[in-house]
This record gives sequence, C-alpha cells and structure tokens, in this order.
Amino acid sequence: MTQLHARSPAKLNLFLHVLGRREDGYHNLQTVFQLLNWGDDMVFELQETPGITLTGDTNDLSPRENLIVRAAESLANPEEKGVRIHISKRIPRGGGLGGGSSNAATTLLALNRLWQLGLNLNELATVGATLGADVPVFIHGRNAWAEGIGEALSPIDLPRRWYVIAKPPCEVSTAEIFAHPELTRNTAPITVQAFFSGAGHNDLQAVVLSQYPEVRQAWEWLYSHSASAKMTGSGSCLFAEMETREEANSIARKAPSGLAIVVAEGLDQPPEMRETN
Repeated sequence: MTQLHARSPAKLNLFLHVLGRREDGYHNLQTVFQLLNWGDDMVFELQETPGITLTGDTNDLSPRENLIVRAAESLANPEEKGVRIHISKRIPRGGGLGGGSSNAATTLLALNRLWQLGLNLNELATVGATLGADVPVFIHGRNAWAEGIGEALSPIDLPRRWYVIAKPPCEVSTAEIFAHPELTRNTAPITVQAFFSGAGHNDLQAVVLSQYPEVRQAWEWLYSHSASAKMTGSGSCLFAEMETREEANSIARKAPSGLAIVVAEGLDQPPEMRETN
C-alpha cells in the first residue's frame, strides 16, 4: 500500500494584536506566522476500501472534535478510497503552537495527493478555512503576515532564526482568553515595516499571565535570559528568538526542572512529504 510520511509543523505568532471585536463575535487581528522545522509526524496509508482510521496520539478526542478526522471527511472522495492515519504528537494541546490546525492542513494535503483529487492550494485552503482560521497558513506552507481573523494571508520573508520554546505544564483555553473582560481589543494596526523595526507584542499575553501562574513562572524565567521572550497565540507556550542554534541551546540547558524546552529553527518552505510503497 502507498504511504505518505509527513511532518506537520508547529507555528509561532511573532506578534499578535487584537484590533477590535467583530459583529459576528470574532476579533480582527494582526499577526505574523512563523512555521517551524519541528512538529508532529503523520503517516497516511492508502486503503482501497472506504473509511478513515486514526491511530496514535489522538488526545482521546471524539471524531467530531478531532480536526484530522474532520479534515478527511471534508474532502469529496469520488473513488471511495479509504485511509489509515497514524500520528505521533509532539505539539502540545492548548499551547498556541497550532497543532490541530497543522494536523488538519497536513491531512488535506496528503489526501489530495493519495486520493488524486487534483485540488490546488487555494482550493484546499478554502476547505481548510471551514475547519479553523489558522489552517490555510499551513496549507500554503509559507510564513505569512495575517489579518482579519487570521485568514487574510500575505507571504512574508523572515530572517533565519532559531527559537527556544518553553512549554509550561498546562493548557490554555483560547475561547476563555478571547472572552476575558480585561483583554485589550483596540490596538492600532501596524505596518510590515514597523514590525521589522521591532514593533509588535501579544495582546493576549497579559491576560494569560494573570490567569495561569505556570505560564507566568515560565515567562519570567525565559525573559530573564532574553528580552525577546513572548507568548505565542493564546498560550501556554512561550518563545525567545535567537540568531544561532548555539545561543538557543545555551538557554535551553539552563531550563528549570519541570519546564519542557524545545529548540527549533524557523522554516522558509513547506516540509516535504515522503512517499513509500
């Protein structure tokens, strides 16, 4: 049977501004998505009989909650072929690293190829947007400047960087943070030029630090080693940006007991899928 082996990459939000609340309840945002060379490993095995089988580290989610299953079911499959999907998770749930969205995007890309559906990236991104606002950026596989609810994407070239990523032992609810009355919702938009000049912060960070002591403790440690330390997405993970791998590893070695650390390089192109028979 044909198999596809794929890396489902994590992402960082290099900044995240909340510009205002929309009438539909969502928020207008500005952010930059930085993809990473680190993430989950997924294997897709073509089956000649219909059906979707998912094994591995699935977080015990029901099929209705699992974005991998929902992504597979969202594709029209005229040949009625099936797939067996196995996932080895590294990206923590509730960490702000985009694991679920990345898994959904990787599933769409892999099944488009395995099932020979012939959809282009824009068509896949349209399907992906129905699963989550972050899914399209993983479909296109490019670092991006994002606006709207995160779906209005423009490719952006970022300097090569290494990142120290701290993973506190907790999950953060995105819905809870966006609904919090103390969330800043009126940050003025910035330009790409301003971002490259050092502008940008995470509006959600102050709320998360006030509500989750584990995240605050991890941020204080990381900030003591790098003034670039900030939170990604709605948390709980934090990151600091370094120019070299050696600098990143030097900080990682100083991590306190109980705080999980990852050192990862930024991606500037989509990870390749490897096919085996």
